[in-house]
Amino acid sequence: MPRCPNFDFSKQIHGLKIKNFASLSTCICMKKISFLVFFLSCHKLKCKKKCIYKSTLSGVIELSKKLFRMSTNKVYLYGGQVTSWKNEYREELLFLSSKETFRPPKPIRGGIPICFPQFRNLGTLEQHGFARTQFWSVDPDPPPFPITTSSRAFVDLILRNSKDDVKIWPHRYEFRLRVALGPGGDLMLTSRIRNTNTNGKPFTFTFAYHTYLAVTDISEVRVEGLETLDYLDNLQNRQRFTEQGDALTFESEVDKVYLSTPTKIAIIDHERKRTFVVRKDGLPDAAVWNPWDKKAKAIADLGDDDYKHMLCVEAACVEKPITLKPGEEWRGRQEISAVPSSYCSGQLDPKKIFLRY
Repeated sequence: MPRCPNFDFSKQIHGLKIKNFASLSTCICMKKISFLVFFLSCHKLKCKKKCIYKSTLSGVIELSKKLFRMSTNKVYLYGGQVTSWKNEYREELLFLSSKETFRPPKPIRGGIPICFPQFRNLGTLEQHGFARTQFWSVDPDPPPFPITTSSRAFVDLILRNSKDDVKIWPHRYEFRLRVALGPGGDLMLTSRIRNTNTNGKPFTFTFAYHTYLAVTDISEVRVEGLETLDYLDNLQNRQRFTEQGDALTFESEVDKVYLSTPTKIAIIDHERKRTFVVRKDGLPDAAVWNPWDKKAKAIADLGDDDYKHMLCVEAACVEKPITLKPGEEWRGRQEISAVPSSYCSGQLDPKKIFLRY
């Protein structure tokens, strides 16, 4: 089996559980191959055209380590997208559509899509921007992690502007993404976006981690930490309102962007007796979305009943877009943990310090 000559895997991917270590691959025949891949157990494709390296449709990086209570995480190079996060009981914590086919150029429905450089349709680009439909690469020169966090399993990905990008968004950029598992199985994503324009021009963007959480029954879920906050309601032409309830619950379609939110939000799944805690840094807003029954049926890549088992709570920067001058860099970070529901948003430690790199 040929190896890709461009990467030293031992230096680029840390804490990986790898069954087959020879498989960074790509294929010229894009009708047959879905993803730029390396990892794990791969399967050969019958491709009529010549492949550069070995091909596979499964295309993921898997982070896994016994030190982390056997929590695991899968990341696709297509979109730089996390698609799976399992706890020590092998329970899936992220939602993935029952109709997902993993066929570019369509975005992956579920997991944690990266919305950049545009959130939703708030601009001239495609919905949620182009980062989620690009092929990312393993970062050949990732920035160092602090010594205190060296025991984590993590992988560094990078996305740079392409010729196709420049046609629709005329800027040069460098987007570094680190996906990591913490000692307790927490899932951490850190984004670093740098303006690398050589023409002296700044650029402006909006951003979100479009996180699809897996829930048992959406009607038995509540969100704490957003009460009394202002929000933009996308179901009412982005009019601004103030949340009135003690907690956010779900009885119909919800599509809101909460503004100036706290650094910590709790999503409580009563039936599963589990609480997701989202901690964020550099991302002042939070989008909350569930399509409910009618819209779910109208979304081609979403099962009719999938809405019952998903909730999007998205750490975002939407109301006030980010502007970077050449050479400037922005960082945004999200950490998600899953804890027993005996904890609630008011009882969790709000002073937990984010570990940066």
